[in-house]
Amino acid sequence: MDDFIRRTTTDAVYEQLHSEIVSLDLLPGTKLSEVDVARRFGVSRQPVRNAFTKLGNEELLVIRPQRATEVRGFSMDRVTLARLVRLSVELEVTRRAIALWTPDADAMLQENIALQERAIDADDMAQFYALDYDFHHLICSLSDNPLAFEVVLSCKQKVDRLCMLSLTKDRDAKLVLNDHRDIAAGMASGDLDKALATIHKHLSRLDDTIQLIHETHQAYFE
Repeated sequence: MDDFIRRTTTDAVYEQLHSEIVSLDLLPGTKLSEVDVARRFGVSRQPVRNAFTKLGNEELLVIRPQRATEVRGFSMDRVTLARLVRLSVELEVTRRAIALWTPDADAMLQENIALQERAIDADDMAQFYALDYDFHHLICSLSDNPLAFEVVLSCKQKVDRLCMLSLTKDRDAKLVLNDHRDIAAGMASGDLDKALATIHKHLSRLDDTIQLIHETHQAYFE
């Protein structure tokens, strides 16, 4: 029972700090104290230490012995790697999904796209971006590699955190939706070249934004 309580307490601290870091409520360079965080959550230091370790493993905190833990700054090398890994995975799962394509697969993508359209019409961007995640998760599942989305999600979150610094961080939802339509059309028709080209275009839309953030927010970079 004690192990269960400790595990769930660690999870609660981790999830809250993770949310605050990726949303930039805690900016890069912010110092965190185990004592202060434990007092804030009303817990002992052990679950806080466990949460810090998990966040450090995810490259969100820098933990140095005998020195203050702090929110990790951005690294263009790590951002570039995350984008490369995501692109590689998404291109491969698209190839595999096309090889396994069925009418049911097309119906599932079209249902997701229809929900995206409704979210845009309702100006519900939170729902739209959740459906954006679902769209890419669905392609991984249709490729018979659902766990590939864990890699996609990890890479996407690294870039999303960076793009929170942009004044234009809300992407043009209609452009994203049109990309999704083109990807789905390429997959349904078996047009591998079209599907892969659209995936590449879709994931390259943030190039200029990332470069601008690097130039205008250098204090947040390592």
